[in-house]
Amino acid sequence: MFRTLALLGAISAGSAHAAAPSAAAPSTQVDVELLLAVDVSGSMDIEEARTQRSGYVEALRHRDFINAVKAGMLGRIAIGYFEWAGAVNAGSVVDWQLIDDLDDAQNFAEKIDKPVTGSRRGTSLSNAIRYGAASIDSNAFSGSRRVLDVSGDGPNNTGPPLSPARDAAVERGIIINGLAILIRPSASIAALDKYFSDCVIGGPGSFVLPVHEPEDFAVAIRQKLILEVSGLTPAPAPKPVALIKKVDCSTGLMLKLDLMDRSVTPLDR
Repeated sequence: MFRTLALLGAISAGSAHAAAPSAAAPSTQVDVELLLAVDVSGSMDIEEARTQRSGYVEALRHRDFINAVKAGMLGRIAIGYFEWAGAVNAGSVVDWQLIDDLDDAQNFAEKIDKPVTGSRRGTSLSNAIRYGAASIDSNAFSGSRRVLDVSGDGPNNTGPPLSPARDAAVERGIIINGLAILIRPSASIAALDKYFSDCVIGGPGSFVLPVHEPEDFAVAIRQKLILEVSGLTPAPAPKPVALIKKVDCSTGLMLKLDLMDRSVTPLDR
């Protein structure tokens, strides 16, 4: 009888132990957490969107990219991907993945190498940054650097104000870099790369790279990813005097409101 009671007690104790909530799993240590935020707004036509996506795929599959990964102190990074326009396209999200060899990079590239079906309305860099910052904060990795890589071909014209979203992310230790697409800019602002420099990027060593021609996409994206993985920054380009004045970060919204106002007839006012 005593043996039976002892056995029942052991089973009960074991069951209680199994049912107890386990401690949170420790974060996987990586050299950098890198999140790619890719513009698919309406101003990006199908050809541009395909060229942009193929540029990311080629960059991720390139030997120089994985060499940069393996050259880090730990030799591994965490990477994620999503597409955005006025809001984040939930169906485009590729979850965070560890990359420490070429097979991992190939696997991640395959996940984003899918047909481009069309673009979406609005350009909300602020929503992209807010979503990206939350994704970086909540992933299962811990990197010595946390980087949000934002591409775009126009200014913020919908959603929350841009500057507070950028500043909040930077305050959380997130570096924001930019890829300014100047092939067919969506709005007549002075210079999109200047807009990105003043209003989008932020954090230690942050930078923006411009893309002027479709054939430059793959090289620019590869260069950008290698710089981000390595923790390096490109040499600063000389700034013409005309571009020294700071850009108004509400430019996109003001342009949108102006266009809406012009489309209203006197009878509609």
